[in-house]
Amino acid sequence: MIPEGEVVYAIGDIHGRSDLLSELLRSVERDAAHSQSHARKTLVFLGDYVDRGPDSRGVIEMLCRGLPHGFEAVFLKGNHEEILLQFLDDPTLLGSWRRNGGERTLESYGVDCGRLARENAKPEAWRDAFASALPPAHVNFLRQLRLTYEIGDYAFVHAGVRPGLPLDAQDPADLLWIRDEFLTSQEPFGKIVVHGHTPGACPVVRPNRIGIDTGAVFSEHLTALRLEDGRTDFLQT
Repeated sequence: MIPEGEVVYAIGDIHGRSDLLSELLRSVERDAAHSQSHARKTLVFLGDYVDRGPDSRGVIEMLCRGLPHGFEAVFLKGNHEEILLQFLDDPTLLGSWRRNGGERTLESYGVDCGRLARENAKPEAWRDAFASALPPAHVNFLRQLRLTYEIGDYAFVHAGVRPGLPLDAQDPADLLWIRDEFLTSQEPFGKIVVHGHTPGACPVVRPNRIGIDTGAVFSEHLTALRLEDGRTDFLQT
């Protein structure tokens, strides 16, 4: 349960699909308007806003400035935001980021990746081009992302939690990266964990967790989990 009179919409991995995010936010806004009035409406974004899809810049801009009126928003960090931030601090990680879809993010900010590749530019040149193209508001947004959010009986994270550890004692790396140990665990985690990170054809509902990464960048299905009055529903593009 979440507190009475509140509604929470959690949105899974976006990966540069600003078109799907815009569509889903319109659906969320309509859904909230058609249901009972709420003292509080909250959007929780589970991370992985960037990479792989074509418009990471547009996604970040929408999250910074384009959310529906009347909603509070919580922004969690995904492992792809972690890689991006690490690259800004350490350009030698360029190869790792590009292998994880980072080149699409660079291109969305206007970085000429083709020229840099042809010139065999050093990683520092790639980093400097990206840093110059990043609006300060986007940098601030990325550096202020949270790792967790809790409300009522639910805990929201990007990837999952380490079984056997209290929620307040989790390793940040697990919150961003964990898969098998978390996904296969049947033990209670203290709260129902709502997560993304591991894509599937449809949302996964288990007694101890709810997974809502439906692989939007490939499937066209971006998913939101709706929590209200003990009910669990989904909205999807």
